Amino acid sequence: MKRLGVFGTFVWDEIHGREAGRAPVHEWGGVTYSLAGLDAALPDDWEIVPLMKVGSDLATRAREHLGTLRHLAPDAALVEVPYPNHRVELRYYSDERRTELLSGHVPGWNWPALKPLIATSRLDAIYVNFLSGWELDLETAQALRRSFAGPMYADLHMLVMAVREDGLRVPKPLSHVREWCGCFDLLQANEDEIRLMAPDSLALAATAMHEGARCLVVTLGQRGAVYFAASDFHRLDDLRRARVPGASVSPIKTELIPAEPVATALDPTGCGDVWGATYFSRLLAGDTLHDAIRAAHRAAARNVEHRGASGLADHLRGKLSVT
Repeated sequence: MKRLGVFGTFVWDEIHGREAGRAPVHEWGGVTYSLAGLDAALPDDWEIVPLMKVGSDLATRAREHLGTLRHLAPDAALVEVPYPNHRVELRYYSDERRTELLSGHVPGWNWPALKPLIATSRLDAIYVNFLSGWELDLETAQALRRSFAGPMYADLHMLVMAVREDGLRVPKPLSHVREWCGCFDLLQANEDEIRLMAPDSLALAATAMHEGARCLVVTLGQRGAVYFAASDFHRLDDLRRARVPGASVSPIKTELIPAEPVATALDPTGCGDVWGATYFSRLLAGDTLHDAIRAAHRAAARNVEHRGASGLADHLRGKLSVT
């Protein structure tokens, strides 16, 4: 079996405004959407190895949720820490816009603590979704990149958000953008996040590829996604070519791939997470860049037709009817 290391954060959500006139919903969020996408889209010869901490108050429930995954590695284990787990109050004011109020605090990894875990996990690829924004700090991400030769994927997401004293998440321009881009082979961000990292998507893509990344995908919500890729990058096997940070940038290819139509929009929560998890899974399966993005679009469309993360992996497989 090949092994995918997954970094992210378990979050307990309280969701307001998802359905007009309904009471708030309480359910798992955060990395559970990514895990569902991975579980549904990974090939049969891959297994999921979580590299995540969880607060002691929700550790048992988090382990139970992990236990529902078909692709979970037999030796998978969360690291329980003596802190309250992350909880987020989400208030939607449109299908794609919301506020987030964070409580709890699970610390991220530092390299001295993470290094032995990486050494014993026997990983073939790494997926990172910055859902707290501090799963890895820059120094740790750089050390991980230096020590790991396999493909590394990052959804940059909450790296561009800060937390006010009252817990409200607010946008924050990202420092050391060039250095962050140099830590990963494949990058994902949405339009709002791009604006906090660079003047535009092409500028960020040029910066990322100058630092050794091979592809940046910008998700555009209902309009789909646009990718910016090195001209010689077509599928994941192309990463075997030498990675040369600081080299001159070759021509960049780009394409806008429209989204899939949605039959019944029930819940937009987690769409970007499902999208990225499916996209990377299909690249790991050997799909081309274009085909992997198409598969990610289909998964995101299915996600919108399902409420919450519970049962989502089966729904993405097409095994549950829309509820």
